[in-house]
Amino acid sequence: MVSAVEQLSKNANWGAFAKATELKKRILFVIGALLVYRLGTYIPIPGIDPHVWEAIFQQKSGGLLDMFNMFSGGSLKRMTVFALSIMPYISASIIVQLATALSPKLEALKKEGESGRQKINQYTRYLTVLLAAIQAYGLAVGLENLQGSAGSAVIDPGIFFRISTIITVVGGTMFLMWLGEQITSRGIGNGISLIIFAGIVANLPHALLQTLTLGEEGQISFIGIVMIGVMIVGTILFIIFMERAQRRILVQYPKRQVGAQQMTEASQNHLPLKLNMSGVIPPIFASSLLFLPMTIVGFAGIDASGGFMSDLARYMTSGHPVHMALYAALITFFAFFYTAIVFNPDENAEMLRKYGGFIPGIRPGKNTAEFLDHVLTRITVLGAAYLCFICLLPEFLISQYGLPFYFGGTSLLIVVSVTIDTVAQINSHMLAHQYEGLIKKTRLAKGKMGRK
Repeated sequence: MVSAVEQLSKNANWGAFAKATELKKRILFVIGALLVYRLGTYIPIPGIDPHVWEAIFQQKSGGLLDMFNMFSGGSLKRMTVFALSIMPYISASIIVQLATALSPKLEALKKEGESGRQKINQYTRYLTVLLAAIQAYGLAVGLENLQGSAGSAVIDPGIFFRISTIITVVGGTMFLMWLGEQITSRGIGNGISLIIFAGIVANLPHALLQTLTLGEEGQISFIGIVMIGVMIVGTILFIIFMERAQRRILVQYPKRQVGAQQMTEASQNHLPLKLNMSGVIPPIFASSLLFLPMTIVGFAGIDASGGFMSDLARYMTSGHPVHMALYAALITFFAFFYTAIVFNPDENAEMLRKYGGFIPGIRPGKNTAEFLDHVLTRITVLGAAYLCFICLLPEFLISQYGLPFYFGGTSLLIVVSVTIDTVAQINSHMLAHQYEGLIKKTRLAKGKMGRK
């Protein structure tokens, strides 16, 4: 069976893709949806002076603002209807996942199947509206308080501006949430991830141009640019290798009686444990926590000449030893924390015992759960070290050479992970299409033999 799948995968070509009409429709739908998203990133919020806001953003840029602007595909810099992007929905999803792990009632609801999943998704949407409304109100108030050299970015501040901004920004976030769900159900890949992916990739040409400009100005030598390019390519290849790395645990299934006379054959399989099971969640959370003090200082206009907040902002600057040490510690913490949420050794051990599977040399039940927990802890250490290396290396390059923010570790992780997942789903659809073709040919051949 495995060899047949591998053979089909090797034989997958553009000819087979041309015949897969369903797959082409899904890809075209994804492209159309992402074009709609990119169009929305250029629709400004009513009541904003774009020239004044651009000057203010340049003054306040750095830290959390740059990270949110990256995730929003430049919407925050242009202050458009998608200024909050899909971040409130991601935050709501994480909160609901944490609540599901801690609340027995939500855990029972999750086990109810499709109906329970729909209820949990509905709770996530309600929480998204609440978080988006709170953030939109904070955004409106913050815009009114910001002053640049040309004055305030808000043309007519007041209650009407705040209400219109909340309605506009919340509506934009909910539209992106709906668009992401449509991409997931009618397209290819995870819709939310593809929206973030599109925002990052759309700004990569500007980041490359900015890097070449640094070379023209003499801040980076030609050899330095070549070395940085080689390093980026090597980092991407390393991310691909680590994201596909697995610890495969052998699982055996004994012979079982099925019915009165049938007996299933003994078989063995593998339980794959990803090296980086937490994905890009740890870098995102760690970046948000570390850049928050610096952003507060920037918005509050605190004098950087002295004081606790100014010292804290200086320590949180990219490339500072304190910042990098805290960044690594937070990434490690969230890697273990989120891995514990997405993989439960007790549940998996019980599932193996229920279906008669066992790990050779390990007793079913509690001993299996302890073995899985031990293996998962060891590979999570490697996964956390990998995330720390990927995220701290760009931090060093940014602080030393002033590279654009889009070359950061989080952006590379998102781009590579989403690409791997999308390509894998495309290959799955092509294999399914080839299987359907083989089944149709077999049925046609049997029909001809029957008529003879």
